[in-house]
Amino acid sequence: MTTNTYEKVQQILAQAVAEDGVPGIVAEVHDGDGTWFGTAGVADLTTGHPRQSGEFLHIGSSGKAFTAATVLALAAEGRLSLADPVSTWLPGVLETGGYDGDRITVRHLLNHTGGLFLTGLAPELQNSIATRPTRNWTTSELIELALSQPPVAKPGEQFLYSNGGYYLAGAIIEKVTGGTYATEVERTVIRPLGLSHTYVRPADATGYPHPHPTGYVAGALKDGVDPAALTAENWASMIDYDKPPVDVTALNTSWGWAAGGVVSTTEDLTRFLRAIATGGLLPPAQHQEMWTTVGGDSVVWLPHARYGLGVIEFDSAAMDGQTVRGVSGTLPGSFTLALSTDDGRRSVAIHANIEPRTLDIPIRIIEAMYGVALG
Repeated sequence: MTTNTYEKVQQILAQAVAEDGVPGIVAEVHDGDGTWFGTAGVADLTTGHPRQSGEFLHIGSSGKAFTAATVLALAAEGRLSLADPVSTWLPGVLETGGYDGDRITVRHLLNHTGGLFLTGLAPELQNSIATRPTRNWTTSELIELALSQPPVAKPGEQFLYSNGGYYLAGAIIEKVTGGTYATEVERTVIRPLGLSHTYVRPADATGYPHPHPTGYVAGALKDGVDPAALTAENWASMIDYDKPPVDVTALNTSWGWAAGGVVSTTEDLTRFLRAIATGGLLPPAQHQEMWTTVGGDSVVWLPHARYGLGVIEFDSAAMDGQTVRGVSGTLPGSFTLALSTDDGRRSVAIHANIEPRTLDIPIRIIEAMYGVALG
């Protein structure tokens, strides 16, 4: 990779701060020339402390790949099958609200084809985050939340992103093993890869290890907006960006759990992604399962991307013949995107301590890294 590429990435980081309202952003690049780390902006708007390498970051829905990898490791051990109906492990749990636990499989949960609704925008959750930011959600409450609205499709019919499927997957991990979700992620993923700065955030956590950036949300909902009216399509238009950013670092994230409860660093996240992208963590059969994708073009937020099991893969035709794989996650105060070629030779991990207003930043990073035009 040329120095020009690093310069392009640095320019994108600077623009994110200068023009897009991002307090601070970092990018870590690994390629044939070694490692490059770039920053722009600050970790904290009050102190002005700069962003730095080695920060502990809440990676949001990028944690879904850790959950999927754990399930796949259990499958490799012969302890469950992706074809198992949910009712095999959680009898009676899906016999409510029009769901059918005999037809929804473990695979459906992991690739978002089980027909569950978009749990992240459930009014109960949005109201809780706004009015009870320290609430500690239990597993039973999360599963109740996942099933609080009727199915939006038949099992296997279409891709519909849902944290709820991953709550159920986490519960299945615990039922199969008799241990906790965090313990199994540690056993099957974190320890084998030597991810010494990665952990599942405890449900009652109130902070992060040092160093870490302060997390912000952009302004707040526009006056008069009912949180119950939020949808995947309109939420960005409901934010009043003229209001000052709000510090949400102390937000309880127990509602993320198996759908997004992992804390890591750009270095650890890169090591994890390169391992799952290249086949360095899972046996061949489970590796193939992880990267068997569903959905049409742009089933996830980024153009030309399809969804596997907790992971995304870009259409190689749009990537100039390259197979580019990745994970991405967002939650209040944090945005993460990590990408790697399937040979592990070219990777990038970025983190912003606010949710970007648009996808321009990650798209431009992808274009600069892989020499493509995604427009």
